[in-house]
Amino acid sequence: MNEVCPKCGLPKELCVCETIAKEAQKIRIRTVKRRYGKITTVVEGIDPKSIDVKDLTKKLKSALACGGTSKDNVIELQGDHKQKVKEILVKFGFAEDQIDVG
Repeated sequence: MNEVCPKCGLPKELCVCETIAKEAQKIRIRTVKRRYGKITTVVEGIDPKSIDVKDLTKKLKSALACGGTSKDNVIELQGDHKQKVKEILVKFGFAEDQIDVG
């Protein structure tokens, strides 16, 4: 028998919990100037309970061809990728009006 989602009661293949969670997130994207003038893009506001932050970090790093890490539910990417990160997050199903680029 198929596994059933404990939140919505639907089979795992039809589960919409993660989609709903993606639309409800308030995400903030900003750049930070690090030591020696290096620019780092920081993505904050992703809820680790409903979205796998490590998997999202891996996908962003692969799509942007850059290095990065996820620490304390904050994604750090090497380089200035503010607009590109927003476009990629929208493709992954996050709501465009909930993403703040600053």
